[in-house]
Amino acid sequence: MGSPVRVYVYDLSKGLAGQISLQLTWHTSVVVFGKEIFYGQGICEAEPGRSHHGSPLRIIDMGETHLDEQTFMECLSQIKEHYTADKVDFNCNSFTNNCLGILNNGSLPSYIKDLPSDFLSTPFGAALRPTIDAMFRGRASTGILTPPQDISATTDSPDSALASSVLQAVAAGATSNSSDVPSSSRDYLPTPAPTSPPTPVQNHSLTTPVHIATNPSSFHNVLRTHRAVVAFFTSATCGPCRMIEPVFEELAQSKSRANDVAFVKIDLSVGMSNAVGGEYGVRVTPTFILFLDGNKTHEMKGINAPELRTQVDLLLYQAFPPHPHTTLSLPAIEAIPLNAILSSQVPDLDKVLAKLTGFIDVAPSWSGFVTKEATKQILAENIVPYLKAKESSSPPSIFIEPWKDATISLATNLSAGELFPVVDMWRVALLKPAVCGWSATKVGPESPILVLLSKAEGAPRNYTLTLLKMISNAFANTVIARELLLSSRSSIKDLAVAALFHDDVNVRLAAANLAFNMAAHIQRLRVDKARGNVEGDDVGENEDWDIEMTSALLEVIGREKTNEEIVHRLTASLALLIRLSPFIEQLTSLLEVLQAQKILKDKLKRGGCGDTGVVKNEARKLIEEVAEKLCA
Repeated sequence: MGSPVRVYVYDLSKGLAGQISLQLTWHTSVVVFGKEIFYGQGICEAEPGRSHHGSPLRIIDMGETHLDEQTFMECLSQIKEHYTADKVDFNCNSFTNNCLGILNNGSLPSYIKDLPSDFLSTPFGAALRPTIDAMFRGRASTGILTPPQDISATTDSPDSALASSVLQAVAAGATSNSSDVPSSSRDYLPTPAPTSPPTPVQNHSLTTPVHIATNPSSFHNVLRTHRAVVAFFTSATCGPCRMIEPVFEELAQSKSRANDVAFVKIDLSVGMSNAVGGEYGVRVTPTFILFLDGNKTHEMKGINAPELRTQVDLLLYQAFPPHPHTTLSLPAIEAIPLNAILSSQVPDLDKVLAKLTGFIDVAPSWSGFVTKEATKQILAENIVPYLKAKESSSPPSIFIEPWKDATISLATNLSAGELFPVVDMWRVALLKPAVCGWSATKVGPESPILVLLSKAEGAPRNYTLTLLKMISNAFANTVIARELLLSSRSSIKDLAVAALFHDDVNVRLAAANLAFNMAAHIQRLRVDKARGNVEGDDVGENEDWDIEMTSALLEVIGREKTNEEIVHRLTASLALLIRLSPFIEQLTSLLEVLQAQKILKDKLKRGGCGDTGVVKNEARKLIEEVAEKLCA
């Protein structure tokens, strides 16, 4: 019978990171043979759960190992001299991952292993990157993470002060001093105190998304879990390796995409890395070997940076071939502006307030956190004056939060027919970047947008019309748009599709604007993904949604006989949904069955839309291009 293997996961920030979704603070260790083994100031050992990191946040069962304890400890002895506190290449997760490879060919889950690069690809992560790099550069020379200075003065994010506190906590949590480490914790095979100067710090940082492999098992894990792999075989004494390494790291930073591509550094002087080199016949360093689906596709030696870049691009082209539509000439579609269509008209806010106040006054009963009088006071004294103010005015959080609570109370106590003034106020508010910035942090069950969206079913015309315009304005903010499509895509689709079939032309036009804004947002992300930008990974693709939207758009285009602008916007929406869709095979069959080409071309004929068909030249060119090239 084998010995159980577990991974302990710790939150070094002690919960602070969760307040800003800063997923860069997890420490891991491997527990086997009754010991907890982890990488800190070298390889350390403690009784399970008794290290200075406190109680684990979670425990992951990683199966069993049939390796005996003595052999495992001998393996640790072999890599001990390389896992020292001055190494900027290694972190606790790479150490844990390597241990799992030795024990049972296992690997850390990608959501832990790839957290640093995932987080650092976000705008907030990019802003914090210099601070994080500085922390780890400090560790490289002293063996201790350097607590960061206050970053709130240099980072524009509203969470910068909290982020500074998080990083302070991480620095403290990751550092083990003799005064705070339990007596049960000790360095594994302690290294004598150094008598020579510390190793010079290299120019790269720990935050580069490079995997470290020190044994065949860990490298094979990378091959199994990544479509494309670029392996860099190096050694500590190789001068040319130091010259080409920055190019390798720059490629790793710019070309990594989610979990599909891995850049792996294999130092032949570390652990059992020479066995990896032997497996692939590596005799000199630097050597680069490229893999596709686990199979070797190319090998190059030396420091030819242009050739390395070319071969990496070729590998990625083979692994992720461009969408078939990228080879088409689509000038009309490419000319479509992807900016959200906004409803920017500001009504007489005093009249809107008076109408809403009347509805509040005659409400037969009232429940909720905010009373009638408090609701009216918030609206009259804070919200309406703010909405009337110039753009430079910023929303004081002291009344924005109460407005959110008041909106929930209003939605609880008023019917949809009485709520449209509330929706109209939020529509105007979402024209202000400051309100969009606030709303981007509040997309959840109590978000005013989602609370008001929940009242859409069966709502009268005035509510439906203002709701469509409000949600369209929300799509001007990419963060809100992403969260809405990830959390409420079906609800927004149902609202838009139902409104597209409405008898009122203004409702249909507002629904067409919302459909376009959704399609434009998805198109921007798909273009980013096609170009290899990590932001494109937020598309949240959904095949059923694409099929339902495509079917609805085509049906409505066929039915629309009077308004050319609606036909134009829906055709643009259809083009953006089809152009780079990952479900192109399914959509191509659907378009054929629905006779999409005929539906579109009929819009250009007499009676297809108005007496003479679509007249505007821009719209005619777009319809022809979509029909002939995307629906053929």
